[in-house]
Amino acid sequence: MKRKTWVLTAAAVLVAVTVTLGVVVMPSANQASPAPQEPPANTATVDRGTLSAMVSLDGTLTYRARPDGSPYSAINQAGGIYTELPDEGDRVDCGDALYRVDDEPVLLLCGTVPAYRDLSSGDEGRDVRQLNRNLHVDPLGDDFTWETVKALEKLKADKGFDETGALDLDDAVFLPGPVRIARVTGELGGSASPGAPVAQATSDTLEVQVELDASQQGEVKEGDRAQITLPGNESVRGKVDRLGRVAQVPAGQNDDAGAATIPAYISLDQPKKASGLDRAPVQVDITTKGVESALSVPVVALVGKSGGGFAVEVVRDGGPGELVAVELGLFDTADGRVEVAGDLDEGDRVVVPSS
Repeated sequence: MKRKTWVLTAAAVLVAVTVTLGVVVMPSANQASPAPQEPPANTATVDRGTLSAMVSLDGTLTYRARPDGSPYSAINQAGGIYTELPDEGDRVDCGDALYRVDDEPVLLLCGTVPAYRDLSSGDEGRDVRQLNRNLHVDPLGDDFTWETVKALEKLKADKGFDETGALDLDDAVFLPGPVRIARVTGELGGSASPGAPVAQATSDTLEVQVELDASQQGEVKEGDRAQITLPGNESVRGKVDRLGRVAQVPAGQNDDAGAATIPAYISLDQPKKASGLDRAPVQVDITTKGVESALSVPVVALVGKSGGGFAVEVVRDGGPGELVAVELGLFDTADGRVEVAGDLDEGDRVVVPSS
């Protein structure tokens, strides 16, 4: 994925301001007062309010799967011939037929423990508990009871199985939840071999993946709010759901450790707004920090001081500009403002360059 970072770091902004506006010499008490001047024509207001720092990135809208973004694998345990397979993009719910072997259905059941044995009355374990959960057996437990038998017979009758009260290893595939088929690896009419993958799948929940470079990995954290701009310029809100743990170096930069990125995954507050899109490019703005009540000026109002530091030219009561030293805080790159502290008040006017 091509990354594009729109964030201006404080250092970069300061260099730009210094180069663009030059360096001024602050007057000392021993220097003569300059001659009266006309008030500057272009000014902006010193405001008090909320400032936010943002990281802006290119992202990809896709469907959530494993924590690392890879799809789930559906592993077939039946022997025979594939007589029915799903299509890419199909949605399969828990309890529905995922595919057929020798015209016998193989169910999708939901759970994190893969099928590894036949299950029947008297068995117990985590795999029995997840079967009971699929069958809505109450009370839920780890034991294969007569309630399990009864519920399983009903499910099998509904789905076209022989009505037995046991679940054979080749009757079902267990995946964490309802799925969307991402890729079919089995071949219709081909041989179905036990232990071979038949399909790859994701959840049916959309999310956005972005790649964080080294400078952003310390800024972005789980829970940070984000705004996602979809194709067509529609926006939806979201938050950082999780961060990847393994850094990856983009192709062609294997010798550049500094180019390593870490994936971040962003959940959508209203995923229905993005329905119908998959692998779509999006723009992501992540709010990484904020200040609730900050005194701020436009970044372009800053001028560099000789010897270091910054100042703004303040215009009060329609008089000439007065240079006031300021200390800088948070840069709000979205609105082009910077938090300042100094001899300033809300409502003061500061000089900005002519547009």
